Amino acid sequence: MPFGQHLDTGAPPVSLRSTLIGAAAALTLALMPALASAQTNGTDKNITAQVQKETPVALPSLNPLVQRVLPAVVNISAQITSEAAAQTDQSADESDQSSTPFDELLKRFFENRGTPQTGREVAALGSGFIVDPTGYIVTNNHVVANGAKITAILQDNSRHPAKVIGRDDKTDLALIKIDSNDKLPFIGWGDSDQSKVGDWVAAVGNPFGLGGTVTAGIISALGRNINEGPYDFIQIDAPINRGNSGGPTFNLSGEVIGINTAIYSPSGGSVGIGFAVPSNTAKSVVAQLKEKGHVTRGWLGIAIQSISPNIAKSLGLDPEKPTGALVASVTPESPAAKAGLKPGDVILGAQGHPIKAVHDLPRLVAAAPIGQKFELTVRRSSKEMTVSAMIAAMPETPQQAAATPSGGREEATALGLQLSSISPELRRQFKIPKEVEGVAVTKIASDSPAGSLGIEPGDVIVSVDQRPATAPQQTAAALKQAAPQGTILLLINRRGNSQFVGLSVSGTGSSMPPR
Repeated sequence: MPFGQHLDTGAPPVSLRSTLIGAAAALTLALMPALASAQTNGTDKNITAQVQKETPVALPSLNPLVQRVLPAVVNISAQITSEAAAQTDQSADESDQSSTPFDELLKRFFENRGTPQTGREVAALGSGFIVDPTGYIVTNNHVVANGAKITAILQDNSRHPAKVIGRDDKTDLALIKIDSNDKLPFIGWGDSDQSKVGDWVAAVGNPFGLGGTVTAGIISALGRNINEGPYDFIQIDAPINRGNSGGPTFNLSGEVIGINTAIYSPSGGSVGIGFAVPSNTAKSVVAQLKEKGHVTRGWLGIAIQSISPNIAKSLGLDPEKPTGALVASVTPESPAAKAGLKPGDVILGAQGHPIKAVHDLPRLVAAAPIGQKFELTVRRSSKEMTVSAMIAAMPETPQQAAATPSGGREEATALGLQLSSISPELRRQFKIPKEVEGVAVTKIASDSPAGSLGIEPGDVIVSVDQRPATAPQQTAAALKQAAPQGTILLLINRRGNSQFVGLSVSGTGSSMPPR
């Protein structure tokens, strides 16, 4: 739709009350015979009057709320060079190559850049809000990440240069500061844990650089995992668009319960699905940014995955309701390794909290204080146990132990898989990290159950039913021995990422393609 074009159907606005009254009138006409019969029997039921009497009172105006909070909401203008913009776009394109269909539609919505020309500066517009009368402002990291010159524009149109105090890419939050001789209006934090699905919220921001704009809606869902770090998000349907990034989401008490961060949109515009960082997450992040300019998070040193019905069956769990987080790999010398955690362990609880979904665990670990004893309820070989780990600070690059590459090539076949020991040539060909050990898959039969599961040439089988895969012949024998069970639990490593898969082999018969 061209800018400025009105969505005008030629019909006057229709209020909620008139809509309900019209619906009631139509219902009355449809029930005329029944009404006549009722009146004949001496019972007078005025349905229209009853519907009018029960029509809900119109929602109160949000104006008092908006008037209170709007002075503390600011527009953010970040001048960035075309080279920085190009690097950001290239990084986004590269990350999209491995993203899910959901991730490809999950758009950041801060830019109004136009087409940058080499060597010229372009503007990125976003939103933010003042959280301290001395001039501290919360916004999104991606609004200011590449900004050489950042300006905060207040509601009175005064412009203030801002400096970055700290940024956090995992929550996409940033703290900036402006200087002012006056005490600035600021907004208080709300308790996002008290928010409920269906609660009314108002979102304030600067969509498309038009200026301060207010939209309203409800909380559509809580605890949304959108693959943005270890945290959950609040889903809202208040219309938010590009330029709303960093703007606050208010409850009806005028408290910030979220920070607008991302939208789900095929077109880049609002379709009523937006995501906000919960205020309780933001509060702790902002406090750390203010104190030390960065965020320190807890770390155990494990890679985990969800449990599919096939995997649950192979582990002796209920395949109808699999819960917990399955440990796929453990970083050597990490807190998890020192505590004795092993691949194949199922973490059922942490610090007294049940792990119902796999993303519950990273959130609890990230929030845990460094040096704290962290109790885990673990299921291993059909037995439950308690494991205690000491939380460490999350490193910039998690430590990994290097292993010696395998030597010569040995090969074997089983269940439609051609297996090979990992030679230096295979490591180069399939980009197998030097620390990954096991048996490489080099070919897959077209009718192999592993092919339908998504296993590819270059994948490395690390273990079979939680027993290490040490050589092709040994692995082939283990696969054939486990086949009568119907489901085999494989630990697969693909280019450095480990994941368990449940291989169903009942009723299959595979042959190898010719070499």
